[in-house]
Amino acid sequence: MSKFIAFDVETPNRMNNRMSAIGISVIEDGAIVDEFYTLVNPETGFDYFNTMLTGISEDMIWDSPTFPELWEKIEPIMSGGLLVAHNAVFDLGVLKKCLNDYGIEWRPYVRYICTVQMGRRLMPGISHRLNDMCERFGIELSHHQAASDSRACAKILLKYIAAGADIRQFIRTCRLKDKEE
Repeated sequence: MSKFIAFDVETPNRMNNRMSAIGISVIEDGAIVDEFYTLVNPETGFDYFNTMLTGISEDMIWDSPTFPELWEKIEPIMSGGLLVAHNAVFDLGVLKKCLNDYGIEWRPYVRYICTVQMGRRLMPGISHRLNDMCERFGIELSHHQAASDSRACAKILLKYIAAGADIRQFIRTCRLKDKEE
């Protein structure tokens, strides 16, 4: 693998079934070569907690693309390499819910790496929260900001690869399509 798509999403409420922002960092041949960020109109309400955590409010997103509008732009990026996320279960869960709820066909399964799970196996006995790992590795972070979080995830992956980690043993598969009844 020489191309990775590190991504991070922020959500507007505790339902975690819509995005209010997405950040994407593209890694090719050991370097971040492209980045993408946008706010997303989740077409739903915001919880106070999420607004305080992310700094994203309902007033900020009304001119932003909805997920289906955004997907047209990011699908080629997301399809271009192995997906990577820090706590991938969360980010892939939100992506899956958005795809299914809007009836968007992509693929039934996607391959990915979770840098939390990778870190727990490579460096056991320490905290693998994103802010803690960034502090450990000297990576700048504006936590719960999707662009910064995706860039930090990409840099953590690059640190693990530079240290000799064989990423093949960390590749997992996520079902994106809900089972048909």
